[in-house]
Amino acid sequence: MPLRFVTRTIHAYLDYPVAAALMGLPFLLGLGESNPLALWLSVATGIAAFVLTLLTDHHLGLVRVLPYKLHLTVDLIVGLTFLAAPFIFGFAGLDSAFYLLNGAAVVAVISLSAPEEAEAASA
Repeated sequence: MPLRFVTRTIHAYLDYPVAAALMGLPFLLGLGESNPLALWLSVATGIAAFVLTLLTDHHLGLVRVLPYKLHLTVDLIVGLTFLAAPFIFGFAGLDSAFYLLNGAAVVAVISLSAPEEAEAASA
């Protein structure tokens, strides 16, 4: 298996549950103890991720107007923002761990994403 194995199809199937988790988990986990922004940043990001997924040009997008490469770029910006958020906003404890783990996961998925050329060649 190649190191960069996250195809556009795999990514599309990850997008909707991730968006739902970003909206729901902050409430289930009780985020916001160190800073109320820890709760609402995730919820707002989840809503934005849901809309982004709906608009992305992949098989699960409903209105395919945004290029997949733009989607990956936005995801990378979100991942890096999540990694920086605990330091910028003073998140501590579970709030900090939530953002560091999610940020690392997003950056990892982007790092493991297959280049478009590789996907086209294997199709």
